[in-house]
Amino acid sequence: MSYLSRSPWVLHYDASSCNGCDIEVLACLSPLYDVERFGIINTGNPKHADVLVITGGINEQNREVVRNIYEQMPDPKVVVAVGICACTGGVFRECYNVVGGIDCIIPVDVYVPGCAARPESIIDGIVRALAVLEDKKRRMENAGGKEQAGSPAGGAQ
Repeated sequence: MSYLSRSPWVLHYDASSCNGCDIEVLACLSPLYDVERFGIINTGNPKHADVLVITGGINEQNREVVRNIYEQMPDPKVVVAVGICACTGGVFRECYNVVGGIDCIIPVDVYVPGCAARPESIIDGIVRALAVLEDKKRRMENAGGKEQAGSPAGGAQ
């Protein structure tokens, strides 16, 4: 088992949803689904998170908040858009203050559609996000090794 898939820390942020998807995200933590048995830990601090799970669409008030949370997360990081509102703006897409889905502000790695998204789909999306996270980690390590190998003093210049 790889390093990151043993204990990924997940940060959940409700951008501007009806709370249907939020309830389903919380259901993943209930004894019925119990994602913590897989080592998935819910955190409230973006500086500790590996995976950002966002529900709801982007509006004018949360645009900078979402960008700020994303920038505080350490690399490598992945974003999971949960629910049709997070994916595209959903039923609120035509509202005057809704900008759209999460991908209009930050890059999204995994989309979990649904209104509301089922806990099984959310868990599947997080598992797919872990594969993306491992790939990003591997690419960062390979890029770091190439930079050090190509520099005259083993990376220090």
